[in-house]
Amino acid sequence: MSQQKQGEQEVSSFARLSDRESAPLHEVVKRHISESILMGQLTPGMVLPSENALAADFGVSVGTVRKALSSLTTEGLLMRRRKTGTVVTGWAPLHNLSYFFQYFRLHGRDGSLVHSHTTLLDYQTGPASEYEAEKLHIAVGATVIRLKRLRKIKDAPTMHEQMVLAAERLPDFPTAEHLPPLLYRFLLEKYGVRVAAVREQITAVLANEEDLKLLELSAPHAVMVIDEVSFDQSALPVILAHHRFSTDNYIYVNEIR
Repeated sequence: MSQQKQGEQEVSSFARLSDRESAPLHEVVKRHISESILMGQLTPGMVLPSENALAADFGVSVGTVRKALSSLTTEGLLMRRRKTGTVVTGWAPLHNLSYFFQYFRLHGRDGSLVHSHTTLLDYQTGPASEYEAEKLHIAVGATVIRLKRLRKIKDAPTMHEQMVLAAERLPDFPTAEHLPPLLYRFLLEKYGVRVAAVREQITAVLANEEDLKLLELSAPHAVMVIDEVSFDQSALPVILAHHRFSTDNYIYVNEIR
């Protein structure tokens, strides 16, 4: 610590990765570090342990750690300093593609990152409509999984959304009782499906009865609507989603870098 510059602090050790982690190891290491930064556990100026120490902590090779750190450096969360090491920059991105589906896209009006709590309202399986089949590139009538969720910030309902997935691509998909809140991360870890692109259509409309009820709004009230399709690394559509939310207290941020 005596060799660290003033204001810099070395971070504590990371936990070893679980044997159940099925995503590429450098992606998992990257996620663990980036989440620690975005959640404020690693603050600006902190110095990460050496690559050898991180490899020992995570239980992976030095090459795996180096690949993860290089990616985080390119994205701006870390920087390399001679004689110091790898330092947390404090320049956490608003949303580059790596974090687009891991973190809530509504921010405080000052641009601050906010965290939401997700409640599953409905879980159904059924035959795909013509629209769903077209968007997901599956046959009409093929089984799809439909999820209806409500997101709250500080116990205040802020967004409700419906997500549709092709069941044939997700064997042994969890039941409602075991569905993880971070769905896109789950797809990466369970199925190796990484979201690589997204296509959005954004509109503003007057709130309908469901909006007024779920978001606890008074009519008339405008809501923002996002219809999106996310694609995996092979350009195959993964999730068809429909989001509706109020921007009274929050702003929508989508920065792809």
